[in-house]
Amino acid sequence: MTLDVKKVLSIMTRWSFYHNIFSLVTDLIFTETMEPKFDQEYWYEQARTALRKRLQYTQDHRPHAKNVVYFVGDGMGLATATAARILRGQRQGKKGEEHELAWDTFPAVAVAKTFNADAQIGESSACATALMCGVKTNFETVGLDARGRFENCFSSFQSRVSSLIDWAQQSGKATGIVTNTRITHATPAALYGHSPSRYWEDDSKVPPGARKSCKDLARQLIENDPGRNINVLLGGGRRHWMPKVAKDPEAPNEEGRRLDGRNLIDDWVRDKKKRGLRAEYVWNKGQLEKINPNEVDYLLGLFAYSHMDFEADRDPGPTGDPSLADMTRSALNILQKNSKGFFLFVEGGRIDHAHHYNNAYRALDETLAMETALLAAMEMVNPTETLLVLTSDHSHVMTMGGQATPRGHPILGPDSKVSDVDGQPYSTLLYGNGPGYSTPRAIPLNITTVSEDKNAVHGSAVPRQWGTHGGEDVPVYALGPLATTLFAGTFDQSYIPHAIAYSACLGEYTQRCNGIDNYSVPQVTSCIAPEVSSVSAAGAPVVIASSVMADDSARSKSNTSRNQPLAIATFVLITLAYMKT
Repeated sequence: MTLDVKKVLSIMTRWSFYHNIFSLVTDLIFTETMEPKFDQEYWYEQARTALRKRLQYTQDHRPHAKNVVYFVGDGMGLATATAARILRGQRQGKKGEEHELAWDTFPAVAVAKTFNADAQIGESSACATALMCGVKTNFETVGLDARGRFENCFSSFQSRVSSLIDWAQQSGKATGIVTNTRITHATPAALYGHSPSRYWEDDSKVPPGARKSCKDLARQLIENDPGRNINVLLGGGRRHWMPKVAKDPEAPNEEGRRLDGRNLIDDWVRDKKKRGLRAEYVWNKGQLEKINPNEVDYLLGLFAYSHMDFEADRDPGPTGDPSLADMTRSALNILQKNSKGFFLFVEGGRIDHAHHYNNAYRALDETLAMETALLAAMEMVNPTETLLVLTSDHSHVMTMGGQATPRGHPILGPDSKVSDVDGQPYSTLLYGNGPGYSTPRAIPLNITTVSEDKNAVHGSAVPRQWGTHGGEDVPVYALGPLATTLFAGTFDQSYIPHAIAYSACLGEYTQRCNGIDNYSVPQVTSCIAPEVSSVSAAGAPVVIASSVMADDSARSKSNTSRNQPLAIATFVLITLAYMKT
C-alpha cells in the first residue's frame, strides 16, 4: 500500500480548517448564552464612565496634550519600584530609603487592576492589549477583545481592536516604539498586531492550516496599518524577520526562523523606498549614533537576534547595543519634527525576565535603566504640552520584608536578623515561587556596591522553573495636561489608553480639542454638575450613579444584538454544508 502524502496533507489542512470553524461556532454560541458580553464596547463604556467620574471634579477640561510619551515597566510592581529606589540611593552613597526616582516626583499617582478577561493573574500580551487598546482580553491573545480565542485564527477576524498608535496616526501624529525586548514581543505587539496567539511572531509559529488566513506579527508590522506607518521601531528580535537560510550579523551561528523565505528587513526598506520615504535600518549602537534625524523620517533598528542584553551585560561600545535611554533620545529626535505632535511608547521589558529568574539584581537594574530613559525623555519634552505616563503591565511575586531592619541596610543582601524558626539567614527580597527554591536557602552577599553579585538568585517559597507574575494592582504615574484629574484612584488598566486619548484628543475624543466634549458632565456657569441622575419615585428623587446608568445602557445594547452570534453561527454552518457538497 502506497501512502499518498499530498492527500494526507490535504486532509490534515482541511481538518484544521473545520476544527477552527467548529471551535469558533461553539465559542460564539456558548459565550453568548453562558457569559456576560465583555467585548470592546463593554470596556469602552466602562472607560467613559470612569472618565466622567473624574472630570466632574474639575471645571477646566480645555488643557490637552500635543505629545504623549508612554512608559511601561514590564513586571514592575510596587515592591520592585520601592527596592529600585533604595538601590539607586545606596549606589549614590545614601541610606537609600529617602531617595526619589524620577516618577516619584510626578503629581498624579493611581493604581491599576491587572486581571485579564479570563485570568485572575495578568499575562503580558493580554495586559498589553488593555494598556494599548483599552480593552481587556483573554490570556496570551493580543490586539483582540474577549471574543478572540487562543490559537483560533478565525476568532480574530471579528475581534480586532484599534490601539493608541492607530488613534495617533489618524490625528496625523508621528509614532514610535522603543523596547529592549523583541519588537514583535507581547507588549509592543499590542500597538500594531492582532493575533490569537502572542507566540505567532513569525510564520514558523503559525499552524499550517492558519498561515493563509492569519499573518504572523512581524508581517503585520511591515504590511498592515498602523505598523507600516510607524516612524520609529527600535528593539530586538531579528530572528523573526529573517528567513531560515539567513545568518545573523552578530551571531553567525544563529539563523532566521521564517519559513516563507522572506527577509522582512529588506521588505521594510523596499516599502519605504517605493513610497518615497526617507528611511534607514541599523543594527548596532554605532550605526544608530550616525543617524541624522534631519535626514531620516523612518527608522528601523533591530539590535539583537532575540531580546537585547540586560543593562548589566550590555556592550556599550559601537558594535554593541544602545541603552534604553539612547534609543529614547534617537526616537524623540525624529518624532519631534512632526508639527502635529507625536506618540512614543517605551518599554523596560527585561524587568520581567529577570524576575522570572528570581534574579532581583537585574530586575532592579533594569528598572533603573528605564528611569534613566525617562529622565532622557523629560529633558527633551515640554511637560505643559506633553503627557508622560509610566506604569506596569503586571507585578511579580517578589516581596520586600524584614524584622527591625535598620535604615540603609543593603537592599540586595540578607535581613539583619535570622529566622526565628530555623536560625538561618534570609534575603530582604524574596520570591513567592520560582527557581530560587533550595535547601538550605540561597543567600545573596550582604553588599550594595559595584561588586554586587549580578547573578545571585534570591530564595523562593515554592519551586518552579520560572517565577510567576503577581496579581496585585500596579502603580500609575502621570505628568502633564489633565494628569491630576485623569490619573487618580483605582481603575482597570484598560482605562489608561482612554485617559491618554482624552488628554491628547485622540480616537473618539478627537473633537474635544475643537470644543466638542461629549464625555464630561454638563457644565454650568459656576460649577460642574454632579454626575447623577434624579428619577422620580413615589415623590422622592432617586439618585442613580453613572456606573448604573452605564450598565443599563450596556444591557440595552446587549439585548438588541443578542441574536447576532447565533446568526453568525448559523451562517457558518450553512456555508460549511454547502462547501461539503
